[in-house]
Amino acid sequence: MSFDTEPTGYVKTALSDLQGAWGNLRDVVVKNFSFPDSDKLLFHIDEAMSWESVRNLKKMESTLLLIRNIAAQSETPEEALELIDDARESLEETFKAIAEGSAE
Repeated sequence: MSFDTEPTGYVKTALSDLQGAWGNLRDVVVKNFSFPDSDKLLFHIDEAMSWESVRNLKKMESTLLLIRNIAAQSETPEEALELIDDARESLEETFKAIAEGSAE
């Protein structure tokens, strides 16, 4: 009987970039948590990173729109606003990669 071994190299994928974009955004919101509506943003960021959203990227897309709207109406730090745009770009790239069959 043979055992699977852990790969020694990993291929960078659109999905790993998307995961990284969400993680970076979450870290900045946590670091600056005292701004208005930071609790709402953190809740929806966690929702966007949930298994349900990862399995249904259209749900993630609608959650991202909600996050952008909340951030636009509050005193969200500039760094977080930039990272919201990064998450949007990463999600668009993921949709493109899926359409091309190269997301994984």
